Order: sequence, then structure tokens, then C-alpha cells
Amino acid sequence: MGLYQRVVVPRLVDWACSLPLMSVWRERVCAGLLGEVLEVGFGSGLNLAHYPAAVTRVDAVEPSEASFARAQRRVTHATPPVVRVGLDGHHLELADESCDAALITFTLCTVSDPLRVLAEVRRVLRPGGQLHFLEHGLAPDARTARWQRRLEPLERVIADGCHLTRDAVSLVRAAGFEILGVEQGYAKGPKPWSYFSVGVARR
Repeated sequence: MGLYQRVVVPRLVDWACSLPLMSVWRERVCAGLLGEVLEVGFGSGLNLAHYPAAVTRVDAVEPSEASFARAQRRVTHATPPVVRVGLDGHHLELADESCDAALITFTLCTVSDPLRVLAEVRRVLRPGGQLHFLEHGLAPDARTARWQRRLEPLERVIADGCHLTRDAVSLVRAAGFEILGVEQGYAKGPKPWSYFSVGVARR
């Protein structure tokens, strides 16, 4: 991993994902979480401020040392204790059926094998456990989708593998989850990057 991926990308992601408009979406995706929560793609801890009081612990999976270091100030002031339990969402170092809920935000767009990550999340969730997800992805209108396909090769270079054309809802369903509810729409910002899906699915 080069200097750009190790140092620059975490700073860019932290800046983009901490814009004020993102707080509303993070509040929605975190609503209803409880108990011991697995968060895959913990990043710099931007979801911590939105965790409900019912959350008793956060098991964080984050590959970037720079991002997790940036999270420490937020971790220190967070109500639920945060424990870093792994670096790679493709291979979770957790026992089967050991988590009450899971949270994934802006992660399925970047991981090399999103179905593998979701399979691991499903494995560690207890029966009936919920996956809360917030992702950007393939837009429903043809014009924006065309631009997403054109921009995706550059996006993957600039944003360390980020895809613009993945469909989070289809991926979650294909991984064997039951979709309980989903809200989709454009957030404020350039359309190729701002078609969001926020949802809850059940194991």
C-alpha cells in the first residue's frame, strides 16, 4: 500500500464523510441499533455520535491504521466501548452468532468482494439480528448511470477501489438477508456520487 492510500485517502474520506449533510443519513441508519454491534468499515468513527443508548459495545473492523488513529478522539468520547476486532471484513475474527446487530456505511462500494463480506456479517449475527446499511451506488436514471460507468475507473484509482455502480440493496438480498425496509434517493451533491440507499435487513 502506497503513501497515497495510507495517508491521503483516509483524510479525503474523513473530510467527505463528515460533511454536515451526512449527519441526517447517519442518524437514520443507526436508529434502532442495540446490544453488541459489529461495524465493518469503522473508518474514523463518524457513526459513533449517532449510536442509540441501547448499544452496549461496538466491535470495529477497519483496515486503515490512519483512519483508526483519527477515530481515537471520537472513541474516547463515545458512550459504548469500542473494540477493534479485525482489519478485514472478508474474514471476521468473531464466533458464529456472536453479535446482536451490524452496521455498514460506505463500505460495500470499496471492498473487493462485497458478497463475501456480507456472508461473514450474516455468519456472526444472531438469528433475527439486523444489518443496518448506508451506501452510495448505481443511480436509477440512465443518464446518471452512464456517467457513473464513465467515471468509475478514475474513481477506483482516486478513492482506493471505490465503485460507483454497485447496488447495495441487491447485494444485501443476494447474501441471504431479508430486507425489512429501505429508503433510496439523491443526497445533496453531484449525482454520480449521491444516490444513497439506507436500509435494514434481517438475518
